[in-house]
Amino acid sequence: MAESSQLIERLYTLSKTNKKLVKASDYNAPADKNIVVTSWKMDEFKYYNVPSPFPTLARGLFTTTNGNETEGSDVRYRVVARGYDKFFNIGEVPWTNWRAIERHTTPPYTLTLKSNGCIIFIAALSPDKILVTSKHSIGNVAGAIESHAQVGERWLGNHLRSVGKTKEQLAATLWEKNWTAVAELCDDSFEEHVLATAKEMTGLHLHGLNVNVGQFNTQPQPVVDAFAEEWGFIKTASIVLNTEREVREFSQEIGKIGKWNGEAVEGFVVRTTIGPRPTNEQSDTPPYPPGSSFFFKIKFDEPYMMYRDWRELTKSLLTAYSKGNMKDARISKAKLKRKETVVYKQWVEKEIKTNPRAFDSYSKNIGIIAVRDRFLEWLTTPEGRMAGLSIAEEVSQTASVSHKGEKVVLVPIAVPGCGKTTISVALVHLFGFGHTQSDNIKGKKPAPVFQSNIADLLKTHDVVIADRNNHQIRHREGIKEAIASMQPTPRLIALNWSINAEAPATVHRIVTERINSRGDNHQSLVPHPDADHEHVVWRFLKEAEPLAEDEVDDVIEMEVAEELEESLARAVAGVVDLLGLKRPSDEQMGEALRIAREYEPAFRARAKQQPAEGSKKEKKKASPRYYAILPELDLDNVIGAVMNSNTPVPDTARTFWNKLKVTSRYATRPHITIVHSKERENEGKLWDSCERLTAGKSPLFEFSLTHLVWNEDVMALAVGDLRLVAETGGSDEGEQFLESLNDQFRDRLHITVGTREPSVPPVQAKELTQKWRAGAGVDAIPLEGVVAKGVIKGLVS
Repeated sequence: MAESSQLIERLYTLSKTNKKLVKASDYNAPADKNIVVTSWKMDEFKYYNVPSPFPTLARGLFTTTNGNETEGSDVRYRVVARGYDKFFNIGEVPWTNWRAIERHTTPPYTLTLKSNGCIIFIAALSPDKILVTSKHSIGNVAGAIESHAQVGERWLGNHLRSVGKTKEQLAATLWEKNWTAVAELCDDSFEEHVLATAKEMTGLHLHGLNVNVGQFNTQPQPVVDAFAEEWGFIKTASIVLNTEREVREFSQEIGKIGKWNGEAVEGFVVRTTIGPRPTNEQSDTPPYPPGSSFFFKIKFDEPYMMYRDWRELTKSLLTAYSKGNMKDARISKAKLKRKETVVYKQWVEKEIKTNPRAFDSYSKNIGIIAVRDRFLEWLTTPEGRMAGLSIAEEVSQTASVSHKGEKVVLVPIAVPGCGKTTISVALVHLFGFGHTQSDNIKGKKPAPVFQSNIADLLKTHDVVIADRNNHQIRHREGIKEAIASMQPTPRLIALNWSINAEAPATVHRIVTERINSRGDNHQSLVPHPDADHEHVVWRFLKEAEPLAEDEVDDVIEMEVAEELEESLARAVAGVVDLLGLKRPSDEQMGEALRIAREYEPAFRARAKQQPAEGSKKEKKKASPRYYAILPELDLDNVIGAVMNSNTPVPDTARTFWNKLKVTSRYATRPHITIVHSKERENEGKLWDSCERLTAGKSPLFEFSLTHLVWNEDVMALAVGDLRLVAETGGSDEGEQFLESLNDQFRDRLHITVGTREPSVPPVQAKELTQKWRAGAGVDAIPLEGVVAKGVIKGLVS
């Protein structure tokens, strides 16, 4: 207990001295509101560092004060619930390459199925009270409809009743053992993942029993399985192997088909133990003491990449369909390399036209598995088999082949923070491509040097990465000019992070979070207290010009929202397919991930030197004119769907919307105004709450768009049911904000779609929304199931 107390004191110190490194969030325990439980969230990027900046490598940690401490005692705190240590893919860190695993670990090796769900911790709050959490949060946070922790607790009750047990009995056992039960919540009715969960396998899959201490210590699988059987949990499938070689060969065989025991699998978590410390420590020596529990993971790309492609392809088709023409959907050539995907595209286009109601909630990730299952079932019919055979023949005739000796330029198309340089560094390591980076070129006119570098590198490399955002046509034209004199003309392949696939506010949130995380590890664009980097990103988003069909020879479609691991897998699959290269091994992929994460630029941006306080050069920081939520939605998609739905739409609404589109007077960066600086005197509490909420990383809020309202001058969307997305943190500040946003203020929440002409002030949208809510006879169309998310920002324009 004393050791745990010291660990927690160190966490408190870190959270005060380096808020970006460690963040503490306090919750009142649902089982006893008098007990405050603290959730600790570490900076994900720093888990890779050796030595670690954290006093524990736990990923998911909940603590509380020790209620029985006596004066002078050094036991002030205790660990209530503890997750696993952060574990890595094969090759992702030096100690998870196969040679290091063979040298530094001891058998047996237990491979447990990587469940396709979300993690849940179950622990004893006291000898008779249970605490159920997700990875970082507890209970119903700030009005969320139902959180992961709440669904987990609901399922816990079901499992316990099935064996005639109670939560009090489970609490007593976990308290005595000082264990956290670690389970995976698999429930497609609550949250769909890539793979479907069979009805009989829905619930909590128990896969771990961790001791509540700083150093990772978890029970062997037979103990976990026996516990699952006793308390009614679903057992996690596992297999025990005796050598590192057996593990490698077994995983390679499973990886070829992506199935185990006839079922598609995401991968395995391998559980073993650290062996004796070598006399001469090497760079691949694990940073754990001998005898420690040690996990690593093996993930498979297929069928996940294919299923994800189907999902994104369907969303693109639905977006185009909502605007009136599915032929306008932008579908990457790279996504259509698989014959199964070509068949799926033809099938789902027909389904959208003939059965559009089946896709009503698809954009909210509900019904995705049902659509996929219908397709897979259709494939078994005579019609499906014939379609598959004809497409296979067509694809085989047009399939890309290896172009030996051909010169190729890989052209990233992105905005800052998408990950283009990180992916480029990984590809260079895997394939030996040439790589020139625009950010490494000093001087006021880097473009000519950049183009010259491309041409020079093509003399010594078959493939060169032109690492720049290339977000405008003129940038792509510059690359073409650089290679125009070469014979034969090099092939251009785009790595296209299409920002049009997501709402602008979504892209902005994702990439600015990455810019904040990387800190000063960049040549020019670094986080700034005045949020200059956020304005830079908005400028890029506004100036970006989408890739036209004839600009390049091939496209590898990337996804802004994907994590590095998935993004690299997508890029590698694309270049392997298009260039006929040998696919790297899992270990090589993991090593490339590690090298990419460790990358440091040739030089770094210098921090702006602040003028002395009170000097003439001192620049006053611009204060926000207002605080607003930036909804992560595309108004064209939302309102286009209304205009093309089965709901009757008055001619006045259709005419006004068409005029807004023709005159480009609808909002490209929509927002929900919360409070304006002019209202600060009367609404100071709400202003202060917004100010606190945006001081750090603002959490996500979720809300419904309930009605479209309009008159001859303005059109707006009414906003309702504002709530905090629990998993994104910020519970204390979020609760205070929602409390400040009383019913009077909620009534005015809206999104201004657009105004008839510049002389019509946007504030009329607020007045129109308030009139409609007051029942003043305003034209309105109800919307069903339209939900969006967004973060709060202080805005100056």
